[in-house]
Parts: sequence; C-alpha cells; structure tokens
Amino acid sequence: MDRRQFLKFGGALSGFLTVSVATAGLAGCASLMQGDDGVPLAAGADWAFPQSVASGDPRPDSAMLWTRVVPASVDPAGAVLPGGVPVAVRLIVVAVDNTALLGSNTALAGRPIVDASLPLKAEFDNTVRHKVTGLQAGQVYFYQFIAGDVRSNVGRFKTAPAATADVAQLQFAYLTCQDWSVNHWGALAHIAEHEQLDFIVHLGDYIYETVGEAFQSGAVEGRHDQLKFPDGTFMHGQSGAQYATTVADYRYLYKKYRSDTRLQAVHERFAFIAIWDDHEFTDDAWQDASTYEGITAADGSDLHQPNRRRGASQAWFEYMPADIMFDADASGFQNIRIYRDFQFGQLMQLVMTDERLYRADHIIPEATINPATGKPLGSIGSRYLVSQPVFDSIEAQKMAAASKAGADPLAAVGMLGTTQRAWWKSKMKASTATWKLWGNEVSLLRMGLNGSEMVATLLALDAMPKLAQSISNILQSDGHSVPLASAIVAASTAGASASLAQAAAKAIAGAAGNADAQHAAALGAGLNPARAGITVAAYNCATPVAAAQVIAFGYIKPDVLANKAASRFVVETGQQAGMAPFFTRFLLNCDQWDGYNSERKALMAYLKNNAIDNVVAITGDIHSFFAGTVNDDFDAAGGGTPVIVDLVTAGVSSDSFFSYFNAAAGKLGAISAMVRYPLDIPVTGVGSVHVDVNLLDYTMGKAAPSVDSLLEQVRVQLQGALAAKGVPEAQLAATVVAVLPGLRASTDFNASLLGLAQQLSGLGNNPWLKHVNTDAQGYTVVTLTPGKLVAQFKQVNKLVAGKAPAEVIARVTTATVSAGTVAVVISS
Repeated sequence: MDRRQFLKFGGALSGFLTVSVATAGLAGCASLMQGDDGVPLAAGADWAFPQSVASGDPRPDSAMLWTRVVPASVDPAGAVLPGGVPVAVRLIVVAVDNTALLGSNTALAGRPIVDASLPLKAEFDNTVRHKVTGLQAGQVYFYQFIAGDVRSNVGRFKTAPAATADVAQLQFAYLTCQDWSVNHWGALAHIAEHEQLDFIVHLGDYIYETVGEAFQSGAVEGRHDQLKFPDGTFMHGQSGAQYATTVADYRYLYKKYRSDTRLQAVHERFAFIAIWDDHEFTDDAWQDASTYEGITAADGSDLHQPNRRRGASQAWFEYMPADIMFDADASGFQNIRIYRDFQFGQLMQLVMTDERLYRADHIIPEATINPATGKPLGSIGSRYLVSQPVFDSIEAQKMAAASKAGADPLAAVGMLGTTQRAWWKSKMKASTATWKLWGNEVSLLRMGLNGSEMVATLLALDAMPKLAQSISNILQSDGHSVPLASAIVAASTAGASASLAQAAAKAIAGAAGNADAQHAAALGAGLNPARAGITVAAYNCATPVAAAQVIAFGYIKPDVLANKAASRFVVETGQQAGMAPFFTRFLLNCDQWDGYNSERKALMAYLKNNAIDNVVAITGDIHSFFAGTVNDDFDAAGGGTPVIVDLVTAGVSSDSFFSYFNAAAGKLGAISAMVRYPLDIPVTGVGSVHVDVNLLDYTMGKAAPSVDSLLEQVRVQLQGALAAKGVPEAQLAATVVAVLPGLRASTDFNASLLGLAQQLSGLGNNPWLKHVNTDAQGYTVVTLTPGKLVAQFKQVNKLVAGKAPAEVIARVTTATVSAGTVAVVISS
C-alpha cells in the first residue's frame, strides 16, 4: 500500500482535510519535491510555525495532527491573505522514541511510517489538519512538520488501546476556562513539565470571545499583552469592551492563545480530546443566540447571530485537532457536529457532548419583564439566582405546550436536543466498558439556596452581639445574675413588656430547678408558651454569649422563618423591601443543568432504569472545584437517589466563581454575609492585609469548618494578598506561616468568622455536595483503574509580581469513586 494515500473532501474543504495511512518499514523520501496533488513543497528558510503543533482525538488506529505554517515575515497572529504560489509542507511520523527532542525542532530520529505532503490553504488561515490512520493501538508516536528548511517543534501523541484490551490504568488531565486576560497560565507549564498522561480532555472555554469585559479587568501576567481584534464589536457605545464578531476575530484569538509557549508545550506532548462550551462563541450561548446585557433584538429577546455562530464554529474547526464533521457549504449555523465518543479498551468509554449548539433558550428568558420594575430581568432572575417556584412553573408550561403540539417536550426545555439525547442514551446503554465517563460542559449538580433559611440565619447572627450586650448592660445597671438578665432579655426579645419580662424572670428563679417547673412558673407569670420556652432556655445559660445564641436561634430565626418579610425582626432592619424577594428557594445557576432540570431527570432515570453503573461526569465551566452525586430527582424527599458522580474542575486561569459573587456582594446588603467575611490581618513589615474570606462555599453546602480547616482555606487567599502587596515569592510561605498563629488567636477569626461559617454550613443547602471550593484556579488529573477512579483537584497559587508563581501547586484535594458505588470520598 502506498504510504501516502489521501481521502479528499469535496466542496469548500477540498484539499484541506486529508487522511494518510501509516505503513511500517518504508523509508522516508527526503527528495520528495511535490505533493500528490501537484502542489510544490515549500522551499527556503522564510517559514515559521508560530502556533507550533498539536494532536487530537486518539483512537486505537488513528489521530488528528495539526499545525499552522506562515511566511516568517507575516504577523504570527495576523491573517494570511489568499494569493501567491500554492505550496505544501511535509509531515513526518515515526514510532521511534524521540522524547528527548520534545520542546525542540531537531529532526526526528527513526524511519518514517508517514511521509506526506500537505497543501497550505490561505482560505483556512494556513492551518493544516491531517488524520493519520493505520496506527497501532496503545502506541506512542512522534511527528514533525517541515516547511522548506524549517522544522516545527517535535510533537507526541499516544493512540488509544484496542477496544477489547484489558487496560490496567489510564491517566489523563481535564482542563477548562483559560482566559488569556486574567491571572496566569502556570498550570499549563506544570502539566507540560510534571504530569505523566495518556491524553488531555478539554471541556471548553479554550478562548474567551470578549476583550476588556469587567470580569477580565483583574491582574494578569505581563507576558499576556492586550488583545486587539481585527474587527470586533463594542459591547456598548464606541469604546470599552469588545466581542469577537467575524471569523477573523475568532481566528485571531486562537492564534494569540496558541502563541503562548506553555500551551504549545502541552499540545506538543499530549493529544487533546476537546469540546467547546460557551466562550468559543458567546457567553451563556444557546444555539446561535447571544445573551449579552443590553445587546438584544428589537423586541428585547436574545439576539440571534447565525453568521457569527458559523464563523466561531469554523475557527474552532480550523484550530482544534478534532476528528469531527464540518460542512462549510451547508446553510444554517448547525453545520458542525462535535459530539462523539472514544473507547479505551474495556476500562473506559468517554462520551463527549455538545451542550450549546442544540440547547433550548433558558427557561426564563432574559427579556422576561420583572413586574417589580417593569424592565427585563437580564441575567439575575433568568440565569442566576432564579426563583425555583417560578422556574418550575414555566418549565412545566413549556413542556405542556410542546406536548400539545406533538413535539418532543424535552426539546423545548433541554440542553442536548432530541437527536443528541438519543445518541447519548445509545452510547451509555451499549457500552461494555467498566467505566462510562461523560465529558460534560456544565455541572449536573444541584446548586440551590434556601433563601428563607439564609435570611433568618443571618438576622439571628446579626442579633447575637446586640443581645449579649443587652444582657451585660442589665448586669451592670441592676446587679442581676446572668440567668436573670438573660431571661429578661429573652422575654423582651420575644415581645413581652419590660414589667412582664422582669416578673417572669423572677418567677423562673423561684421555681424548682427543673425545666418543667420553670416553664410552669413562666406561664403563671403571664408569658405565652413560645415566650416561656425561650425565656427558660435563656435563664439556664451560663454566659451572656451563650444566652444570646439561644435567643437568636431559638426565637429570632424561627420567627423570621414563620413570618418572612412580615417578621418584626425583618421590619426593624429597615431592609424589608430588599429582603422580601429572598424568602424563596433559589437555583444559583440556570445556565448549567439546574436550568434544564427535566432533561437531567430523564437522563438519570434512563441510567437508573437500565442499571447502567460506574458513570462519572467530568465537568468544567463554573471556575470552581466541586464533587458530589447527581440524583434522580433533587426535589424528592431526601434529595432523591444518587445515580452518577460529577467531578467539576476549576478554570486554568479564569477568575473564580467566588470572585464574581464577591464583586457583587456590595449590592446584596445584609445578604452579603453569605458570600464573604472581610478580614484585615496585621503583618509585620507589610501593614494590614485585607482578605475577603470565602463564605460562599459554606452557604452552598461545604462541611462546617474547624479552626484548622478555616486557616488552611485562608492560607492560599492570604498568600495571594501578600504577593499583591509586593512580598517576594521567596518570602511568601514563611510570612504566611508567621502570620497564621496570630490569626488563629484572633477572636474576629476564631469566634466571629468561625461561628458564621459554621452557621452557614448548617443551612443544609445541597447535602449531595461533598467538596466545594469556589475560589480557585487549577486543573484535575484522573487515574483510572478497574476498581476505582481517583481525581486529584490541583489548585494553583496566585499571581506573583506579574508572573506565574515558581511554586505552582497550592494544594491537592483527592476525590475517589469506587467501582460499583455512587459516592465520592474526599481526602487531602
């Protein structure tokens, strides 16, 4: 068989997509002068590979190889204009170990099993996508492109094991959310230098389509310059933030992102299996629709941009080494299919889904009019902090309308679309692999908030210092004992008059020393049962602080829960109108699967009813680490039955989920206490260092902290704050160690902050969440064996003096799933 056989794709892609069949034992043809289609090979030294090389979609017998070749005089991130003499470049693939050459452009050693000439096409921005078939399963290969006298860096990939192979272990990393414009890419350098992987899964947000948005305004490493679109559209007006609009804009982003040598190094060493999420097109995208605030259609609905969607898809296709279907000649924006699956022996089936191109509009559209303001909701109330009762009602209405029209009711409220959902089911049911992993863009985990519990808890916490002070004031002025003073304040707080409170306290003091007698005495003095109960409880406390806690959580919190905005404890704050909307259940993020609940329930029911076990979703998008179970019905008693596990990785560099909430906390009034606790920490030689301690984790369901675990949480934030203050990296760790004992001894930390975190954790939100870290950047490494899946969440340290830290990894948290169970165990 000829070593250079090509399958030509017709239409607009003719000559761009090519396939060759590898053969063993044939020498490379160093004197090859022109390609199979007569295009002469590039000559001379005026050539460059500014985005290096990449490989993707490893299967037992094939992989996709990629590069971009331009004249050395061309701007590396600029466009290549059509015209000039057509030329081709060579591709060499060998099976000989060339590990020592990684990171260099030294000529490959070994006899080529592929020696192909590949034409450059300016209409595809001089990118080359070439599929090599006929490879051996479970084999490491090395490759290199050649343009004239210039060679690309050496690339490496490993094919998947044969479908029938018994595989003892797989190890891979999964990544997401690598915003060029904030923080640093030290995680990528660490992966290239230290991780031993079979491949990498990228779950999307490989690029960000905006430049200069508010969430991109934080500190960034100096080696990442300001991005400038060739075209671009201003978000508002004629200045400020812009978004990518044309295929040239999207190509530019891939060229700039791939110009970073750390991202290049990861691509050079490992094959990628990639899908997109939203930012490869537009934030919180659905189909071809944009959801930017203030950029809408004439009727206020989301703006549909089919040409922009097509341009974004084409650029992804050109720059991602993915073996997927794309039809440049097809009409419409659904001219590309990226959902696909991979089998790695009998150990793992990997199913990758597209959760943007086919999804329905968000259940509550952004253009929905808020009756309280008469204006469109925007993102709050439609995609974020959504009232669950309102969501449930509208979802049911949409499904009923679809059913009445004879349509698939889930298509009206679903994420996958009818065809992809059926494909997903068939892949899951047919899989014979021990583990079924789902490459899932957005989290399947319920992330809800009980607003009533949250408000009641915060008001109780806010009242505690005042109650303790009132008890102390009575002790000082009247000389009463702590029990008497506590009982007086308790009765008064419960609504008794001053005279009745005093009489009841004295009656309790004169009763026999048991609760029943005390309660009878309080009733006899004129208190009603509720007031009597809290007054007796406070009387039996030993300190003003203990009594204050009993009163706050034994009376104030229950009263707020019972009466909501009408509670006098809410009215007395003066924030009744602001707090009133919070007395409901909320879904935190309806852009993820919480916003497509009925389809999630249908998928979980399918797995459960067909006894499909060992399913684990690997997920990105939300810029946080999470681990927990996905249940068949989160709204059922007890939260439903666990069906699969979801393991969510933080973004490589994108600002954290907590940081977005923290930035908005000032608008939440008293509710901001559910998000952050401001802490000013004195540091010798530096001064006061401010840290907003992350309380969102506890509000969402993180286990109640101890002093030690809270100190460990604050450690990474404190180190980042010290770095921002200019403390040299060599001194950071020692400075943190020196500061922590004083922080531990501070009552602001060990009493106020600790108590608040513990109370928020006690709200009971999302008990299925077994790990929560919403303030992190990093990536995840999975080690898979027949008996268990071990995921290491690797959090990275913060930026130091405009550079990625030399000590990249801040902490590692391990999530373990044992085969045959639907549970995740967390360890550090």
